[in-house]
Amino acid sequence: MSPKQSYTPEQLAKRNRSPWTKVQAILAPIQFLAFLISFALVIHYLLTGENYALANASVLVKISLLWAITITGMIWEKEIFGHWFMAPQFFWEDVGNAVAMFFHNLYFVARWLDWSDRAVMSLMLVAYTTYLINCGQFVMKGVRAGQQRRALAKRQAMQVE
Repeated sequence: MSPKQSYTPEQLAKRNRSPWTKVQAILAPIQFLAFLISFALVIHYLLTGENYALANASVLVKISLLWAITITGMIWEKEIFGHWFMAPQFFWEDVGNAVAMFFHNLYFVARWLDWSDRAVMSLMLVAYTTYLINCGQFVMKGVRAGQQRRALAKRQAMQVE
């Protein structure tokens, strides 16, 4: 496997057959939409002091979606690469995910420690920054995987001719 390849041909075939690939493809844009909405609501709260309950609810939705995509992603990773987490092919993306999970879940620690609403929402901006970085990692990985799939399909079509 070359540095630009994400999958061996066998792994690519598993990925293409896996129902978890579709689950990830559905959850990722839903989570991104939830992020955009929550980010806007958190910023609105921090700027105006209004609609805290709505911003807080959006944070809980975002954290829930991050957990859902992480758990289903771990199942997917186990199916394709034989590792629940930190498969060599997704090591840095998984590190980024672990960092994002850590910062998102600090929300519950901050609540337990009775931080102010403003401090908790500021913390979520930090968490959302880690999510954006990790999201970028996965987008780049997806672009490379798409290039690999197209190159493989082209090679297979040339062999048939």
